[in-house]
Amino acid sequence: MAKRPPQAAPGMPRGMALLHDPLLNKGTAFTEAEREALGLRGLLPAHVHTQEEQVARILQQLRRLADPLDKYVALNALHDRNEALFFRVICDHVDEMQPLIYTPTVGLACQRFGQIFQRPRGMFVSANDRGRVAELLGNWPHPAAIIVVTDGERILGLGDQGAQGMGIPVGKLSLYTACAGIHPRLCLPIAIDVGTNNETLLADPFYIGLRQRRITGAVYDGLIEELVTAAQKAFPGVLIQFEDFANHNAFRLLAKYRDRTCAFNDDIQGTAAVALAGLLSALRVTGGALTEQKLLFLGAGEAATGIADLVTGAMVAQGMPAGAARERCWLVDSRGLVVKSRGDLAAHKRPYAHDHAAIADFPAALRAMKPTAIIGVAAVGGTFTREVLEEMARNNERPIVFALSNPTSRAECTAEQAYRWTGGRALFASGSPFEPVKVEGRTFVPRQGNNSYIFPGVGLGAIVSKSRRVTDGMFMAAARTLAGLVDESDLAQGSLYPALSRIREVSAAIATAVAESAYANGLAGKPRPGDVPADVRSQMYDPRYPSYV
Repeated sequence: MAKRPPQAAPGMPRGMALLHDPLLNKGTAFTEAEREALGLRGLLPAHVHTQEEQVARILQQLRRLADPLDKYVALNALHDRNEALFFRVICDHVDEMQPLIYTPTVGLACQRFGQIFQRPRGMFVSANDRGRVAELLGNWPHPAAIIVVTDGERILGLGDQGAQGMGIPVGKLSLYTACAGIHPRLCLPIAIDVGTNNETLLADPFYIGLRQRRITGAVYDGLIEELVTAAQKAFPGVLIQFEDFANHNAFRLLAKYRDRTCAFNDDIQGTAAVALAGLLSALRVTGGALTEQKLLFLGAGEAATGIADLVTGAMVAQGMPAGAARERCWLVDSRGLVVKSRGDLAAHKRPYAHDHAAIADFPAALRAMKPTAIIGVAAVGGTFTREVLEEMARNNERPIVFALSNPTSRAECTAEQAYRWTGGRALFASGSPFEPVKVEGRTFVPRQGNNSYIFPGVGLGAIVSKSRRVTDGMFMAAARTLAGLVDESDLAQGSLYPALSRIREVSAAIATAVAESAYANGLAGKPRPGDVPADVRSQMYDPRYPSYV
């Protein structure tokens, strides 16, 4: 009896069409049986490589490149031709790869986006598309479960990058897949192109967006409303993450949509959760209670008030009155300490405007307030000076110093400065990665207080539970879960977060906590399964190649 030839999976593309589909392409790893069944004979060199061998080849190619932006471009090209291999490289070498696909390299990639552009990824919805957004979304070939959308006005600490801010949603969604296992087919990056006020971009012949100044007001709001409405209809239950919107839009858009759809703002809520987790870890070292802390923020925008709101909520959960909890948080903006007597305060700053004499700058505010923790989120590099750090060390046995601005050029201080200028006593976290530091005979291993510890797990938990909303309670649960995964050996070396190599474990635990919150609060779109952790793990994408025959 003749041997039956291998059969391809139903509906599988064949030949060159298969090799050009990044979601399905395996390159030289297609097996002999797959080559026979899928019309690939002659289209590939003869040797069949394992995925592990392909990973080794990619690593060799990347490590020969000296410039991080060149590595970003190379990884982007891999992403465009073989998604499974791209995510296998990221998952297996996340410590090395995350700084390349996200902060700090993604900031430079957005600034140079027009120069390094190779092929489109995601959807560009421009001001010229008003009235046709639903039609545009109909062009997307996959059923989206999560959208990350930006209008590019406040990219990291770099300001207005217009349509070139697309690098951020693409990078965020890569982390959703690599860190939390959300299938890449379910991820949709969107750039809202309403123009740019960046004169350099407007004069750049390679700029990819509309050559006009930003639209604002009712026209802007109408385009956002059209997108959210169309997205909900095209992808029922979709999770929408607002990313890198400027303050004047970020707060009001979150307030407008958070109770209408499954949506959150990572700059406000994700940053808050990762900072709260770092504080909880630091307090395991100091032995202090959260309600005893006084926080002084350098910055008074999305990140600062988001962190202050979540910390206040955590203090209230421990029995502290809300007003007293807010008085533990103080903000410094470009005009000095935020106090009640100032008449120019935006709405998001007012809850943290307390009775106090005006103070013109951060060092003076530090001397007056004597905080237990300073949190830098103003994207002004070098502002945690030697004077600032030595003052923190005089006032605290273990000063808490969070320099959370990114990219690295915008960091308030380096890890070495934080440890050296406090005599090795700082409890430090940063928004950008820093190498281990040796001070006074000890080696400290600082870990990045990066939102990637939080948002992938939150998104996965919301998707798995089919949650109708994303709540502050979910971010509180995420922060506590993250802090609980920091072990004693981490704390002993100065690490306030788990090793990044554990990120899929971390994301699964956070997703479980978020899903449990959805089930407990009646927000889930499906009944609670008997084993929530197992349900979460069962829905996490594995980048190892499947068999197609």
